[in-house]
Amino acid sequence: MIKAKINNIDVQVKKGSTILDAAKLINVHIPTLCKHPDLHATAGCGICIVKIKGTNKMMRSCCTPLDEGMDIITHDQELQQTRKTVIELILSNHPNDCLQCGRNNNCELQKLAGDFGIREFPFKQHLRNLPEDGSTGTISLVPEKCILCGRCVQVCQDLQDVWALSFLERGLNTRISAAGDINLADSPCIKCGQCSAHCPTGAIVEFDQTHQVWQSLYNPDKYCVVQIAPAVRVAIGEAFGFSEGANLTGKLYSALRMLGFKAVFDTTFGADLTIVEEASEFVERFVHKKGALPLITSCCPSWVDYMERFYPDMIEYFSTAKSPHEMVGVLSKTYYAQKNKIDPAKIQMISVMPCTAKKYEVSRSEQMFASGYQDIDIVLTTRELARMIKQAGIDFANLPDESADHILGDYTGAGVIFGATGGVMEAALRTAYHYVTNKKLAKLEFNNVRGLEGVKETEIDIEGTIVKIAVAHGIGNVEYVLKKVEKAIAEKTELPYHFIEVMACPGGCVGGGGQPYGVTDKLRIKRAQGLYQEDADTKIRSSHENPFVCKLYAEFLGKPLGEKSHKLLHTRYTPKPMYKK
Repeated sequence: MIKAKINNIDVQVKKGSTILDAAKLINVHIPTLCKHPDLHATAGCGICIVKIKGTNKMMRSCCTPLDEGMDIITHDQELQQTRKTVIELILSNHPNDCLQCGRNNNCELQKLAGDFGIREFPFKQHLRNLPEDGSTGTISLVPEKCILCGRCVQVCQDLQDVWALSFLERGLNTRISAAGDINLADSPCIKCGQCSAHCPTGAIVEFDQTHQVWQSLYNPDKYCVVQIAPAVRVAIGEAFGFSEGANLTGKLYSALRMLGFKAVFDTTFGADLTIVEEASEFVERFVHKKGALPLITSCCPSWVDYMERFYPDMIEYFSTAKSPHEMVGVLSKTYYAQKNKIDPAKIQMISVMPCTAKKYEVSRSEQMFASGYQDIDIVLTTRELARMIKQAGIDFANLPDESADHILGDYTGAGVIFGATGGVMEAALRTAYHYVTNKKLAKLEFNNVRGLEGVKETEIDIEGTIVKIAVAHGIGNVEYVLKKVEKAIAEKTELPYHFIEVMACPGGCVGGGGQPYGVTDKLRIKRAQGLYQEDADTKIRSSHENPFVCKLYAEFLGKPLGEKSHKLLHTRYTPKPMYKK
């Protein structure tokens, strides 16, 4: 342990802790702009400077370790003026268009400028009119607003191991771009949106489609229906002053009806349906030896895109089950339309997702038109929905709790936990156990697959049969798992895993690229806890026991993995080996 003083306050921290870490422990706020808790310090912005008594240097607190006996000053006249000057210099290269920016009122640079009382520009502005890149249709890259903090590059290269973004040129000409200075759509980008989730300004934002939704809602010839993903319910409240992780499902249903949607569904119903199909697929491969092992989950579109690009030789191991919201989408224009005698051509299905990649997923292949129409018409992120609720003047905090429409809205606890890393695996194991043994699990929790460890490996005993599983979240953790599988297959040795879950975003969907800004591991944990608590409180906790799913098969689909189920609920994958590792 290290003992030191900060602003004459005694502090004791573990050796290796930075001055910034130590200051937080005693509630001393040192302003930062480039530092993010998920990322290593780069000391890029210079705003977190402090003084160490006995020296004449200003040190950057985000990367300077606290040493024994240090006496730190975090705020004095010189430090304040220096920080203000740094912010003014950053603003001299930044567009003055806050009112038109996607991060207005939620921008770290804007907040610092307000905190430091900056009301005029002492330096001549130098803007370069760099073009915007919206080529992916999922995120928009606005390099003119980049402050060169390096967060997005670090996320893309180190955290996600995708390497789609990089800095180009030098000095005053330095800019952010897709690697190779090509369109982002032509780069290795997997549309996960983690760059936008970590950007402190409006340099990378979600591709906004709220205006399209408003047009559909106001169009009398459109029959607008909507669905919400599990992770949205425990994050939306952050935009309205609720505590982190608060589960606001009932208020969300109420708000969506007030916005004008004719029917409100829940993607969690689709999660239950996905589990029935996916668990059946696992049993076919594991028990009946019909298909290759390991089975790898396919609910995450960024992961699917990554696999098609970097590991196309692994396609045969992927579950062919569509993601939950795609299943609800195709059923809204078939099963729901038939039962309610609605022309499916008039139905507009809007998905509210924690993810930017879902905007890409809805048109990724011809299987996303299985209903005869585009199964999902528009995808909104959690952030976009929050803006729409505010635009509509809805008093979200005081809304009554309502229920979803029963036909595609009732769900089990297993479907809810899809939003957290390990949740898909846990839900699948609950149902797979029943399919293998025809028994009900006495204990439904699989705690070994929960938590934020990058890769979780464990074994499950199903009546004497050992199932080896792995759960990985954050694309940067996937290679470890896949290399072990590739080695075993190449050497024809025992497989390290039989069942693998992958989520592209750290923490799973609760930490998705379209969730409210400011995500950290602390926030991911609280959001996940909100989902696990709902699971624990739900009467039915296994997907195959959902009575409305059972009714769907009896009335419409026939059986899991049957002809109709396969046509509507499954997909194919296309190798894109340009970026194979």
